[in-house]
Amino acid sequence: MGLIGLTGLFILILIGVIVALIPEVFFILTMQKALRRCAPENQVMSPGAAWLMLVPVFNLAWSFVLVTQMAASLEREFKRRNIPVEPAPGKSIGLAWCILLLCAFIPLLGIPCGLAALVCWILYWVKIAGFSATLAVPYPSLPTPAV
Repeated sequence: MGLIGLTGLFILILIGVIVALIPEVFFILTMQKALRRCAPENQVMSPGAAWLMLVPVFNLAWSFVLVTQMAASLEREFKRRNIPVEPAPGKSIGLAWCILLLCAFIPLLGIPCGLAALVCWILYWVKIAGFSATLAVPYPSLPTPAV
């Protein structure tokens, strides 16, 4: 393979990485928006911490943290607003995604678990976007007591 062949291969790999990152960035933006719609006292994690999902390998562990803390934040916010919601909103499908993603690295299980992880990731993303849309309605703040 000559210099032009290596350069072309590098460009193809770079394009592939960029294309793969596009949905990940939109996923992170959805997570960040959902967290921002929770009152600061209900945010178990900072909305900006969602961007740690872009760190390769670390994101395999961070996804568990994201799912768990997102569920806790949403549950607190829904409770504050007196909106009925399932306990730990989105946590079960989110943990399924995280576990299947790890199982995708096991030989012979890789492809089926990887595909199942992709489906669970999309379902989790849609679920969190739905919760975020519910929280988009402004919540009236409590009146400040007169002194």
